Amino acid sequence: MSSPLVITGMGMVSPLGCGVNASWERLLAGRSGVSSITRFETGELPIKVAGSVPGMESDPEAGFDPDRVADAKERRKMELFSLYAMAAADEALTQANWFPSSDEDRLATATIVGSGIGGFPTITQAQNTLTTRGHRRLSPFTVPAFLANLAAGNVSIRYGLRGPLGCPVTACAAGVQAIGDGMRLIRSGEAEVALVGGAEACIDPLSLASFHAMKALSTEQEAPAKASRPFDQARNGFVMGEGAGLLVIETLAHAEARGATPLAFLSGYGTSADAHHITAGPEDGAGAAAAIRAALRMAGLAPEAIDHINAHATSTPVGDRAEIASLRNAFGDALPGIPISATKSATGHLLGAAGGVESIFSALAAIQDRLPPTLNLEHVDADLSDLNFVSGEAREHRCRHVLCNGFGFGGVNAALIVSKA
Repeated sequence: MSSPLVITGMGMVSPLGCGVNASWERLLAGRSGVSSITRFETGELPIKVAGSVPGMESDPEAGFDPDRVADAKERRKMELFSLYAMAAADEALTQANWFPSSDEDRLATATIVGSGIGGFPTITQAQNTLTTRGHRRLSPFTVPAFLANLAAGNVSIRYGLRGPLGCPVTACAAGVQAIGDGMRLIRSGEAEVALVGGAEACIDPLSLASFHAMKALSTEQEAPAKASRPFDQARNGFVMGEGAGLLVIETLAHAEARGATPLAFLSGYGTSADAHHITAGPEDGAGAAAAIRAALRMAGLAPEAIDHINAHATSTPVGDRAEIASLRNAFGDALPGIPISATKSATGHLLGAAGGVESIFSALAAIQDRLPPTLNLEHVDADLSDLNFVSGEAREHRCRHVLCNGFGFGGVNAALIVSKA
């Protein structure tokens, strides 16, 4: 029997702060990372709030300091999503104590960092430069900055990770799919260690206006912390978030051989397509349920063995209902007994980075037997009243196996099961 897969390192940059511990403790405490947009003037744009990563000036304890990640010369070549990935990678690799120096170990280390959009602000800024100042004023680093795979590329270059390099660009399922891709690479023997997850930074006027045109974003202005409210009757769209979540994964045998500490197991993974609609899943949730069932099969678990669900739960009326349909489809009568959290209520929706960040939250729930609260869940939909939502405050709960979902435009579904070590 092959050795099980384990997580040995975790790194995070989120709207709740930089670092896994800071983000997790603030999440458990019921703090929100959603605030008014100050990065640019919103003007007549109806979207005024976002889950922005805090800077050092507003959060001296856990703010993001780009100077710690790269010097000014390097930063001119990178978009913000790459910088977030670099910071998360350093934390994860440090915890795992994996800084390979031999050619053998470097070639055996994969880097898979998903992103839904990549360096979107660079594209919009470059178009403005082209229009107002002409092509000669464009930076030669425009393309390398915005390409979605450059988060993985920059991390690989910095640490000399010469194994498989990849970037799922599968909308909001990208982070979970990156973890699944890393699991496959290790199982196939193409890698022994993989740095996996997602990175995103597209809080930008054009991206916000575009999602608003789809009626996908919350238009809350007065109370930013209340804007993201998954499963609540008053929900009216998701809140754009940003950040990065990366994991170091390897087989238990490999971890033990080098003296690394297994933090949690990666027990199961599944992915599927709805083949139904570009932005909405089928009403019965069949596509997402197929991904969940595939993860359960890989893990060798019955549905009732799942102790907690970190739902994808973006806070859109259509999306939340579709996910619950998929959970009812996959879990049947077992679902009302399983506690469900929606951590996007505190972070907003990090698009391609959501799966990386939420898989870490799922792992921590399993490690610590603590379930994060769903903020702003005051009046659940009437037909969801039988379900066990974790709302109001964190909850102590024995967790052996936690399900983390990630679903994206185009009908892509991914599900990950993280288990207690």
